[in-house]
Amino acid sequence: MLPVTIYTTILCPYCHRAKRLLSQKGVAFEEINVSRSSDREAMTRRAGGRRTVPQIFIGEHHIGGCDELHALERDGKLDAVLSGSAAP
Repeated sequence: MLPVTIYTTILCPYCHRAKRLLSQKGVAFEEINVSRSSDREAMTRRAGGRRTVPQIFIGEHHIGGCDELHALERDGKLDAVLSGSAAP
């Protein structure tokens, strides 16, 4: 399984929703709280200028936010992306 990184803030309901989906699927993830400006700047650079949270990466692939993560699951593609057998 590819490593998953999710950039979050504490009060973001979309962050909680994305983390809940990953946890329900048994996916371990690294969570980076971007409340500090240096972490948010690093996230923004990595996410191609996107400043909203969550920003989710599977391996080196930028998935996007909560909606994009749930769309992959709804379309039956998330497991393949997580395993590295398909690109997002």
